[in-house]
Amino acid sequence: MLVLTRKSNQSIMIGDDIEVSVLSVMGEKVRIGIQAPQRVPVFRKEIYLEIHREAGAATPSKDGVPSENAAALDESLRELGDNS
Repeated sequence: MLVLTRKSNQSIMIGDDIEVSVLSVMGEKVRIGIQAPQRVPVFRKEIYLEIHREAGAATPSKDGVPSENAAALDESLRELGDNS
């Protein structure tokens, strides 16, 4: 895991297309903004995990090839990302 320190109004880039900005820090709460292409779904982790559970906890098989459930999960996440 990469750990970075940022202040309000500072950003980090993930690849060429995704920018994560610190909008404000208030006590223990940090507001962040994420700018990403629409094709990249962005979810809070608890929502992502719930979607994952509902899709049957799709995980790659032992040989590293995604299962059919994983493909269905990826498609569901893309569709949800398109609606946000």
